Order: sequence, then C-alpha cells, then structure tokens
Amino acid sequence: MGTNLASTTALVVPDMTGPDPVRPPLPAVSVTVQSWQGADSPEFRSAWDELALQAGDPNPFLESWYLLPALRAHDQSGRVQLLRAHSQGQLVGLLPLVRQPRYYGKPLPHWAAWMHGNCFLGVPLVTRGLETAFWQAMLGWADQSAKTGLFLHLPHLPLDSTSYRALTAVCDEQGRPAGLVHCEERAMLASDLSPDAYLAAVLTGKKRKELRRQFARLSEQGVLSMTRTRAAEQLEAWVEAFLALEQSGWKGAAGSALASHHATADLFREALAGAAIRGRLERLTLALDDEPLAMLASFITPPGAFSFKTAFDERYARFSPGVLLQRANLSMLADPDVAWTDSCAAADHPMIDHFWRERRVIGRLSVGIGGALRRQIFAAVLKLELGRNPAGLGS
Repeated sequence: MGTNLASTTALVVPDMTGPDPVRPPLPAVSVTVQSWQGADSPEFRSAWDELALQAGDPNPFLESWYLLPALRAHDQSGRVQLLRAHSQGQLVGLLPLVRQPRYYGKPLPHWAAWMHGNCFLGVPLVTRGLETAFWQAMLGWADQSAKTGLFLHLPHLPLDSTSYRALTAVCDEQGRPAGLVHCEERAMLASDLSPDAYLAAVLTGKKRKELRRQFARLSEQGVLSMTRTRAAEQLEAWVEAFLALEQSGWKGAAGSALASHHATADLFREALAGAAIRGRLERLTLALDDEPLAMLASFITPPGAFSFKTAFDERYARFSPGVLLQRANLSMLADPDVAWTDSCAAADHPMIDHFWRERRVIGRLSVGIGGALRRQIFAAVLKLELGRNPAGLGS
C-alpha cells in the first residue's frame, strides 16, 4: 500500500501550549562516498564494528561481517559505493549506494541503497542520536552529487525505526518531496509473555495438542534432540549440514537454495563465521539420531534479533519439524537482551504468520534530490506513480 509522505509525518504533533523549545545544535557530520573495495582494512573494520554496536537501529545485513562478503559475492565489478558519515573523527553512519539507470523497469535513473536477494533490511547504520544529522548530511551530498539521478530510493526501511522517523522529519522540514511508494507487513516476535504463555495465546488448545502428538510420534523414530548454541565451535560442520539440508528440498529443485550458487554458499559460510566470532550468531537444531531435521540461523543484534535462514527435512513433513523448531525458538522471548525478533520472512508467510502474531511494517521510500527543477520533476513522477498504482510502480 502506497501513501504520500505527508500522511506518515502527520503523527508528529508539535506542542502548541508554549514557546518553541530551543533545540541544541546538531553535531557536524560530513559524508564521503568511495568504492567498497577499499574498505576491507583492519582499521576500518574496527570502526565499522564499533558503529554497529552504537547504531540506534540494528541491521546485521550492513555490518562488516555480512556486507563485505555480500559485496564480494554480488559486486565483483565494484559498482557499489559506500557512503560513510563521520563526526569528530568517528565513523557515525554507513550505507551502500549504487547508481541505477532504471526504476523497476522504467527508464528513471536514480541513486538507491544497494540490496541483494539475501539482504532483508535496508536501514543504514547510524550512531544512536545522530539520525537527523546523518540524513541532513546525506541528502546534502545527494543534492550535490545527483548527476543524472532523479531521486534517492531507499528500500526495506522499517517504519518503526528511529532512522525512518528522522528521515521523514528532515524531508518535511526541508519541504523535500518524498513518498512511501510501497509497504508490507511481515511477522515479528515481540511480547512480554513467557514462551509457554505466548504459545497458549497464539495457538488453540487443539493445535498445541497436535504439536505435542507430532513431537511424540517423531520421538518414536529415534533419539530426538534440540540444540541451541551461540558458540563458534563446530560451526563449519553445522554450516555444511544446513546447506545440504536446504539443497535437498524444494529450494534445491527450484535452484534458489544457497548451495545452488557458489556465490551465495560462500556468502553464507563467511557471514556466519563472522557473526559467530562477534557473538552475533545463534544456531538452533532439531536432530533425529544426530541427523538434522530442522535448522535455524539467527543474528543477535540487541535489542533485536533476526531469523536469517531456516531449513527442514521435507521427508519428515508430516511431523512438522519446522514448526517444532519454531516452538523451541520461542525461548527468544526469555532472553533479556532481545526485545523483538524480525522473521525476515515474506509477507503472508504460510507458517510463521500464524505462529508469530506481531507485525513489522517495511517500506520503500523515494526522496527528491538535486535542485528545485529536478525536485519538481520528481514530484510529478511520484504523483503519477502513486496515482496510477497506490501500491507503487515497484510493487
């Protein structure tokens, strides 16, 4: 569903009971944009990792241990640029950008945040409290560097994020045309309930009884075990088992499994190793006689977590091993460092949508850049896009 940006910022109501509060000046933020291929140095990785820990909106897909392997896998030509923001000598913001000649099939050149098939969030890494200063500096750079670009396109933005709210406020304050051209909801786990209480709240007694029956019947097939770990030990064997398990199912037959392509398999191996070293990886495994039936890799990024990839043995589908694994994964609710878990699943997912009842709204935002004439042209294009298709041209 598409909407004008004005409708998203209308919720910000100023206090009209007294004089305007005096806002402290924002810290100076400068922006540079360079090829990502020069970013893989120990010094920059260290600053990047520190930024990730200080970010107001966590995004594991833009952390060094994930983004660099993704770029090596998908951008060997070096088209992607890294926008880096600094303040007082510190790295305070990062976003990968690429110049695109077309917009969802239309000949509309623009700048866009770089995404790929295994990147499920596009919110930039920005030091907490500097979101407004970051967007002001970033949009200022975009105005000066627009070249043939008509606008800036930002996909996969979570509408509950501090960064999104800061961006919409900056656009509103500057009178900058912008529009939310598409948004969708995906499953999220966010509750104060205990795992058992949550299960009772979201599933009927009949369904919970069926899960217990399936677990009991599966236990009759051999020794059933559930293993959860955040340690890096035996990671390589676990990764190879996951790749084989996913490849054995429908994704392998369709050519969409990670192991179907060397680039995505190598990305998975390298990213999970990097996450594990930094304490950012949790692995959950349901096994029968030590053979995995269902596996889940999650990224832990306090105060949130992300269910990155899951796979199950389709030969045991009648026992619902994937659902049994997600039942065990409700223990995430008891983790004091994790307030919410993003499913990273497609909207209307047939399984997780019935199991996780909270929703996270993810949107695609287009923002006008450049001078007054260019912004007027973009505003006309945006009006046409939203008018002809309320869900946006890119839906």
